[in-house]
Amino acid sequence: MSATTNPSPERVELPITGMTCASCAARIEKRLNRLEGVEASVNYATETASVTFDAAVVAPERLVEAVEQVGYSAQLPTTPDADAPSSEDEADPAAPLRRRLTWSALLSVPVVLMSMIPALQFDNWQWLALQLATPVVIWGAWPFHRAAWTNLRHGAATMDTLISIGVLAAWTWSLVALFFLGAGDPGMRMGFNLVVDPGAAADHIYLEVATVVTTFLLAGRYFEVRAKRSAGAALRALLELGAKEASVLGDDGAERRVPIADLTVGDRFVVRPGERIATDGVVEEGSSAVDASLLTGESVPVEVGPGDAVAGATINAGGRLVVRATRVGADTALAQIGRLVTEAQTGKAPIQRLADRISAVFVPIVLALSVGTLGFWLANGAGATFAFTAAVAVLIIACPCALGLATPTALLVGTGRGAQLGILIKGLEVLESTRRVDTVVLDKTGTVTSGEMALVDIALAPGEDRSEVLRLVGALEDGSEHPIARAIARAAREELSTLPPPEGFANREGLGVEGVVEGHGVVVGRPALLADWGLTLDDALTAARERAQASGRTAVAAAWDGKVRAILIVSDTVKPSSAEAIRRLKDLGLRPVLLTGDNEATAGAVSAEVGIDEVIAEVLPGEKAEVVRRLQSEGRVVAMVGDGVNDAPALAQADLGLAIGTGTDVAIEASDLTLVSGDLRSAGDAIRLSRRTLGTIKANLFWAFAYNVAALPLAALGYLNPVVAGVAMALSSVFVVSNSLRLRRFQRA
Repeated sequence: MSATTNPSPERVELPITGMTCASCAARIEKRLNRLEGVEASVNYATETASVTFDAAVVAPERLVEAVEQVGYSAQLPTTPDADAPSSEDEADPAAPLRRRLTWSALLSVPVVLMSMIPALQFDNWQWLALQLATPVVIWGAWPFHRAAWTNLRHGAATMDTLISIGVLAAWTWSLVALFFLGAGDPGMRMGFNLVVDPGAAADHIYLEVATVVTTFLLAGRYFEVRAKRSAGAALRALLELGAKEASVLGDDGAERRVPIADLTVGDRFVVRPGERIATDGVVEEGSSAVDASLLTGESVPVEVGPGDAVAGATINAGGRLVVRATRVGADTALAQIGRLVTEAQTGKAPIQRLADRISAVFVPIVLALSVGTLGFWLANGAGATFAFTAAVAVLIIACPCALGLATPTALLVGTGRGAQLGILIKGLEVLESTRRVDTVVLDKTGTVTSGEMALVDIALAPGEDRSEVLRLVGALEDGSEHPIARAIARAAREELSTLPPPEGFANREGLGVEGVVEGHGVVVGRPALLADWGLTLDDALTAARERAQASGRTAVAAAWDGKVRAILIVSDTVKPSSAEAIRRLKDLGLRPVLLTGDNEATAGAVSAEVGIDEVIAEVLPGEKAEVVRRLQSEGRVVAMVGDGVNDAPALAQADLGLAIGTGTDVAIEASDLTLVSGDLRSAGDAIRLSRRTLGTIKANLFWAFAYNVAALPLAALGYLNPVVAGVAMALSSVFVVSNSLRLRRFQRA
């Protein structure tokens, strides 16, 4: 059966256990990708395999078998049981390593002291050192030995192979020296030189090397595990913050507590002050302020009432709400954010793929280099001790782990921090695009402006009362669904609380509305509609209307009882944060361009208010992508910010697409970055975070490559003692992860 028979490939995230370095991940990835219909990417930092597969060709269980065939363990994802008990090791994966590290350190200290301080070297002290060192070498280093043996059975070698061979070689050499070379004689003294002396004539035993290297490598792996767990803490915290239960309202009005998994679309549930909203829904009863900072990163609560949408896991900070569920389970906003961030964390940059290829062949090369080092020094008469020391140092100092951790840990922390701030980064290509972008095209409506019409001014005829105008006009407009009418009616209700009901209402398509309110014949609309009633504007109202139109606003006239009473001015209001957002984009060296279908006057007014110098107006919805292409043809690298369905082609065409999260799903799907909050200031924060994450990745990769390029020759030349090599190797991985963790401190501008 052809893989093309399934037009919608399935995707699964497989938790992987047993990986200890980047070469392990490379082996698993290679094995999975050999399966027909499978495309896999294995992430050493997150210990997961992201697999896209054709279910008609390969079963999910076959994926698990493929992982097990190369010596590792995998399992299909299951829904976690919140009530299931967990052991200390499950809660803290670093716990077993911590125990081994503690005991290994306690046993290693006296071995090192006796080796370094002649005053502590009593008769036959070497045998006590052997008794203390053996548990460290066998039990303390057991994770390395076990992994090395498992890989050997599958015909492979990993970082653990190098460590196991190095530690066992030092311990075995010491045994030979003690039993057969007379190193156990009272006069024999161990050597502990940080820099190996080729001229050293004494035969050394290396128990201190075996114990110290084991202890430092355990310490390095312990801190690496803890740091990797910290790297993913932001996303885990985000996904774990959902409600566990909901108070569902029955048909009889009675409440019953049900697990969140039992909620279905259409259920009505109660949310009391301080509780988390159980799932995405629409408010049916009550009003409150909702803290949505979990999803948007914005700390100011949002006022909601009947008809307003609310997201699951946000917190009801005010009154009692009754919500009707509209999305549950994997369809909720929180679940979608988690899915987007998880998918982003599986991405690999071209340079990281190079690092993966190097990691895959790294261990065999190091083994060959170690054997070559031993042979070279023996052939050149340097002595067995020196040759052995250099060969072991080569084994221990090599570190492909830093190469494997460089990209995923930075991406893990960067995307997790972004999710906390309401910024969703879709992958590594996005990071690269943010570095090159020089022009930002901003859709006007819904991006720079609120996208909702609002009453901004009223020009009154002489002797007229504002409240009277609002009351009569607002009452009539309340019967219309036109955006201008809704803006006037909303302003009237906010100012006067209640409005009288109209006694008659008629809509004049394209002109306005007319009807009777409290016995007055009221007409609201264009001058052409008023002309039908034999009414004209006086000079003052005509001037007010012309000023409004010149500034890009909409003006409607209101009249009753045979007289024009006022001009009501309505406009799509600029978001309060837009001007500051434009300033931040300019500070990043970006050139903002306002793109709109409105006329030049309206566009010019908005651009002047927010500080944009370049405006492209009167663009049809279908022409937005063409505008982006034209800018690209001029040599610009373009980012597009939009929120509507008609913005989706332009978002996809742009080198970097940023979707306003309050917009449509189509726009969000077509974008590279999503700004959940809808605050345009987040665009600058998103670009800053992306650039910083990319910079961290490049710094990590530079360190990882530079470390191995410099360290291996030094070890082969005999300039590094195995103990120093062990310390350096442990610190290299910890450095890369710690450097990535600095991204957790990223703050909004």
